[in-house]
Amino acid sequence: MLTAGAPTSADRVVLIHGFGASVGHWRHNLPALAPHARVLALDLLGFGASDKPVSQLAQEPQKQGAVQYCFDLWARQVTDAVRQLLLAGEEQGPVRVHLVGNSIGAMVALTAARLLLAEGIPPFQVILIDCAQRTLDDKRAALLPGWERVSRPLVKQLVRQRWVITPLFRLLARPAFIRSVLARAYPSGAHIDDELVALLHRPSTDPGATESFRGFVNLFNDHLAPELLGELSAAQPPLPVRMIWGEADPWEDPAEALRWAEDYGCVQELRVLPGLGHCPHDEAPELVNSILLEWIKSGSD
Repeated sequence: MLTAGAPTSADRVVLIHGFGASVGHWRHNLPALAPHARVLALDLLGFGASDKPVSQLAQEPQKQGAVQYCFDLWARQVTDAVRQLLLAGEEQGPVRVHLVGNSIGAMVALTAARLLLAEGIPPFQVILIDCAQRTLDDKRAALLPGWERVSRPLVKQLVRQRWVITPLFRLLARPAFIRSVLARAYPSGAHIDDELVALLHRPSTDPGATESFRGFVNLFNDHLAPELLGELSAAQPPLPVRMIWGEADPWEDPAEALRWAEDYGCVQELRVLPGLGHCPHDEAPELVNSILLEWIKSGSD
């Protein structure tokens, strides 16, 4: 966990990383935001420097210390941090909480916003950066090509098996493979450096890293963004959501983000950034930081 900025600032920003990343993925953002807000970046359970407990899948027997990796688990981690670290001691006046997430971190931000809303302490806004659209979820299986639908039951059985997951994880966690994935995720090639490869690779060497990977790849029935956006839109008043999207994201189509902006009343604004990929906050931090600061400062108007 990293914290920065003035403790008395009315603006409290929570930065939530994506799959396989950590607080280090906000390396170019946290220093830029800190002069204007109190900023908290945390490692989701199973990633970065956090604990990596044994995974507990559906229909598996209970095992002491095992957890079911899911968006509700991570969202509860975020909401606990918000209550304990950002909302405690409000004698300085009203507080505005801004949840900012990238990829699956954006899904966690939406889920956490839903929980905070139910608890009567809604965030000021949620900012999604290339939100994960969960195309492998069972609820979207009908949209998959025919061969993927046919092979799906077998694939789901295989990825439950540790004898399959362990060598697969070791293959994917190699620095050379990580660099090849980054070349797709960052189409401009900017900021793909040794520091980035190391911050993504190092946690994969921790005991239990394979377990969090197993838990994540078995998330076939969890929240989807449209479901959560619908709930935030139904709130009175709707909870504001703003979105940043890399136009060249190889995995999350900005066309769906455009549909969300049209279909859900909670979506206040969408900025599609030309030439950028799945992690524009790290690929073009100066541009994304300026947008984040504009939106955060809007709470002071």
